Amino acid sequence: MTIRTADDLEGGQKLPDTHGAMFQITCERPWLVARFTRPQTMVSWSLNRPGFVQAEQVAWLEVGNEELRHAPDPVAWFAARLAARGLADAVGLMTARDVSRYERQSAAVEDVRADCVVTLGLNNGERVGQRVGAHLHPLNAGTINILCAVSEPLTEAALLEAASLVTQARTVALSQVRYRRPGRTEAVTGTGTDCIVVSAPAGSPRTSFAGMHTAIGEVIGACVLRATLAAAANWCAEAPPDRFPRRSDGDGRHAV
Repeated sequence: MTIRTADDLEGGQKLPDTHGAMFQITCERPWLVARFTRPQTMVSWSLNRPGFVQAEQVAWLEVGNEELRHAPDPVAWFAARLAARGLADAVGLMTARDVSRYERQSAAVEDVRADCVVTLGLNNGERVGQRVGAHLHPLNAGTINILCAVSEPLTEAALLEAASLVTQARTVALSQVRYRRPGRTEAVTGTGTDCIVVSAPAGSPRTSFAGMHTAIGEVIGACVLRATLAAAANWCAEAPPDRFPRRSDGDGRHAV
């Protein structure tokens, strides 16, 4: 089975998209907004609209520690910021990452397409099952936010299955990056504030399965893996060197 991504095509070719462009991105810091061309069913654990929702926009807000430090109720503060921007109905995400440094990747398998946007920072990195603890974080801001849209309507069960694959692809990418927190020997597998949004067009008929044996699962994994790897490479290249403890892995390379 062939996976085609945006980087694989030359000469201005585009990925086949029988459904039309799924969403358009606008970036006006501190806002990054994905606007869909048709209503979507989404699942996430976002602060303002968690669970299964109908929406047409996903919005990132770039924030800093100082802003949140003066917000006694971050959830209410974030909802007010969204409403003031005219984005009250959007699924909202917060990040300390410069939102203009987002990474977008698309992929197609058979007649299914996936489109993914990732913003990524690892200052808040953790390894699953081995919590560092907030008091040991020299800088608490830093998260991985992922939007993955697929071109086929999905049942709620299939959306959950798709979300599990997004999580898996993100973790595989981080295992390849192998970033270690200062003073730690284990590579991080995520951050303490990650959020994932998976969306599919509203309507019928809806596909019931999105696992790794399906074209939907394959295209989600390929798209998210590629976008997360690229976003992590960009963050690692830009962050101060003292936040990157390095050690030799015995093969002449350094784990970052």
